[in-house]
Amino acid sequence: MNIPEGKKIYFASDNHLGAPTAEASRPREQKFVAWLDAIKHDAAAIFLVGDLIDFWFEYKTVVPKGFTRTLGKLAEITDSGIPVYFFVGNHDLWMNGYFQEELNIPVYHNPKEFTFNGKTFFIGHGDGLGPYDKGYKGMKKVFTNPVFKWLFKWLHPDIGIKIAQYLSVKNKLISGDEDAKFLGEDKEWLVQFSKEKLNEKHYDYFVFGHRHLPLEIQLNENSKYVNLGDWINYYTYGVFDGENMELKKL
Repeated sequence: MNIPEGKKIYFASDNHLGAPTAEASRPREQKFVAWLDAIKHDAAAIFLVGDLIDFWFEYKTVVPKGFTRTLGKLAEITDSGIPVYFFVGNHDLWMNGYFQEELNIPVYHNPKEFTFNGKTFFIGHGDGLGPYDKGYKGMKKVFTNPVFKWLFKWLHPDIGIKIAQYLSVKNKLISGDEDAKFLGEDKEWLVQFSKEKLNEKHYDYFVFGHRHLPLEIQLNENSKYVNLGDWINYYTYGVFDGENMELKKL
């Protein structure tokens, strides 16, 4: 993709809309919708890098209640011709066609490479990557198993979604647990993953979410790791102007 002069690519992740309650997350959603409205005038593309919604499960004819303002704004943006790309996170991984069919937004379940103005990007939510997080990797295999999803869909939505929301808000990152601190490069597993990938191929930027921490780490002279932070505590987002990628804050 070549970015037209005066245009930019925007990145955001970890909004967790709906957590801990719909009422509590409403101000965050309003800020996010206002941000989408503000950037649409110069956006060449928008990347939503996972956990937009704190829990999402698509039944055959039902999707979770709420998020109307966000979904409506995304529809407006894609209808205007601005592409939006969505990477599932560990909280909204049960996507099954709704975003593609209703919002014209492609959905990716794994990290993907992109090239903008000759700069190579490796983009993904970040969950389950790297040498650690083994417990989560095992749980993810269960959650993405077709049999598990088939069994879950037979729960009435009022029951299934209530259970999932309860478990979701127990997540330490949502509750603001102190674990969401910078651990140092040698202990940040997404940094380690990025360095390993550089042994295979050059990338100018690695862009992830999931850690809920805004981070910019120079991996070598020509490669940078960027974690987008979140829209719970930091309200940070990434901007690529065609030459450089940087984090900004509302």
